[in-house]
Amino acid sequence: MLYQIFETQRSIMEPFSDLAQAAAKLYSNPLNPLSQTPLAQRASAGYALMHRLGKDYEKPEFGIKTVKVNETEVAIHERIEINKPFCELRRFKRFSDDPNTLTQLKGQPAVLIVAPLSGHYATLLRDTVRTMLQDHKVYITDWKNARLVPLSEGEFHLDDYVNYVQEFIRHLQSIYGHCHVVSVCQPTVPVLAAVSLMASRGEKTPLTMTMMGGPIDARKSPTSVNNLATNKSFEWFENNVIYRVPPTFPGAGRRVYPGFLQYTGFVAMNPDRHATSHYDYFKDLIKGDDASAEAHRKFYDEYNAVLDMDADYYLETIQTVFQDFKLVNGTWDVKGVDGKIERVRPQDIKRTALLTVEGELDDISGSGQTRAAQDLCSGVPASERQHMEVKGAGHYGIFSGRRWRDIVYPQVVKFIHGHAPKAGSAKATPVKAATVKAASVKAAPAKKTAKTAAKSAAKAAAKTATKATPVVKTKWVPTKSKA
Repeated sequence: MLYQIFETQRSIMEPFSDLAQAAAKLYSNPLNPLSQTPLAQRASAGYALMHRLGKDYEKPEFGIKTVKVNETEVAIHERIEINKPFCELRRFKRFSDDPNTLTQLKGQPAVLIVAPLSGHYATLLRDTVRTMLQDHKVYITDWKNARLVPLSEGEFHLDDYVNYVQEFIRHLQSIYGHCHVVSVCQPTVPVLAAVSLMASRGEKTPLTMTMMGGPIDARKSPTSVNNLATNKSFEWFENNVIYRVPPTFPGAGRRVYPGFLQYTGFVAMNPDRHATSHYDYFKDLIKGDDASAEAHRKFYDEYNAVLDMDADYYLETIQTVFQDFKLVNGTWDVKGVDGKIERVRPQDIKRTALLTVEGELDDISGSGQTRAAQDLCSGVPASERQHMEVKGAGHYGIFSGRRWRDIVYPQVVKFIHGHAPKAGSAKATPVKAATVKAASVKAAPAKKTAKTAAKSAAKAAAKTATKATPVVKTKWVPTKSKA
């Protein structure tokens, strides 16, 4: 019922929001005599703010058209590689007509970025994608809004999330023979499960895993997000935050955790900060500070755009990650696409290097939650496991903004390129998805172009690390196995 009430309220507010936008333009139009009155700017700013507060926010676009690779502008073509019922595997294909740049692009490693399915769209990682495109072939999981998925597509469980990740990893391996995985926030848990299951079966696993700000062990330094999940019972969540999609959407009747509830939770964490931000936007409009006003609009176009999550996935995540702590307790069983139940054993991972990244001021995934992966992956040699704490960074700062670009990314690119396969090695040979086991991969003859590409990639990584700001606010801690 609450979902229907919200949609009714939104429908009623929509024409008023449009009128407010029209009034804002009317009072700011220099051809209109009203715009010359003393209070015109304030009236325009007030109507503009009213429009922003009342409008409906649709899914944003990534909008990445070009990136610079060694000072050369490279065109980006965005396309869907795999279309699943609840997710699209999206690729950012790079194009160049410069032979040297093209050779360099071909030699760079392939990276699968697993975006969070926790209320926001994958476009929240736009800055992450844009930065990584300088030195990598980039793919990302673009999760769909559950209210747009018809009931005929079935349910979506946490196990399905894990199976999707495994399928996407195999897809990249079938093309390039190898891949690297970067997970941000919520997906650190299912990604670790996916790689663990592949390792337990003897399949070929990614060369590296980079895990950033995720709740691997939510018992450590619990935040308000963790406390809510532990203080309320599973039944409370099922009875109070799960609703059916109204009949006006393709997914009518589907049980979901609505995006507007998640958005309310986001705002409730820092209400004063958001109120101040909107008031500053109002003042910027009055002053004519277009740059600051546009920055506000861009941020909230992204922040206010939320999606619904399938109820089964949401409830199972609450129970598995935040209540029963099944991953760290070693009690998590996952159902594969073949119906077989398998136990998640991170200690079985042996050939995938691990980098964990945490923000000192993270108020969503507290200190130590992501680092817990270091102890779980005891089968990975200590020399292949590293941890990074970013001083002064909050949750978003470790994957977006200045700290991400200047402090975190230089270390991430160094880590990934440091584990990139050498030309002519077994890891450099593309394999078919059906033969992904490490033992079945044979070395291919190295070609001159492959050698050139590898050298170019190495030079590019070194140049990126050299140009970056010195990591003076970062703890870089090699970890030791406790096994």
